[in-house]
Amino acid sequence: MYDVAVIGAGPAGASAALFTAKAGKKTIVIDSDKGMTKRAWFENLYGVMEVSGPELVETGIKQFQKFGAEYKTDTVSDIESVDGGLQLATEAGESIVAKHVIIASGIHVDLAEKLGIPTKPGTEPRIKTVLDVDAQGKTNIPGVWAAGTCTGVSVHAIITAGDGAKVAINVISELNGERYVDHDILK
Repeated sequence: MYDVAVIGAGPAGASAALFTAKAGKKTIVIDSDKGMTKRAWFENLYGVMEVSGPELVETGIKQFQKFGAEYKTDTVSDIESVDGGLQLATEAGESIVAKHVIIASGIHVDLAEKLGIPTKPGTEPRIKTVLDVDAQGKTNIPGVWAAGTCTGVSVHAIITAGDGAKVAINVISELNGERYVDHDILK
């Protein structure tokens, strides 16, 4: 069983997986490869002069894999509560069980709607519907969290990445039973 399954490998999902994996949580990322980040060009990321969307996504995947997170290209088609966690079914027929799920599906909210997660109108251009989550990123389903564009934060990659990190910190804190902080120092 995984501690955390992340749906989406864009900035929010990759950032969430980076934090959970670095914290020693067994993490898997499932990405449909349909995200809008791969069609973008960035010149507004702090610390990065410029980067293509595909390069940003690839770097994010390498970062979370460095800390042991697994990566699969597939589409999650359903999530069910099971004893001790949540079971994800994929279109490829795989079954993945995790204690927590972070939905970071960008503009795609159909899975969350199917699960009964409440939605509300989006406020960003071209984002019609977003998930209604609390300030921590929790949905109405125990163990299911959401981060990034699908929750209504700005579509800007630097903001969605930060939201993914915030939600991951909240998941890690819940798993640990105390507030988690990840702060490295120069060696």
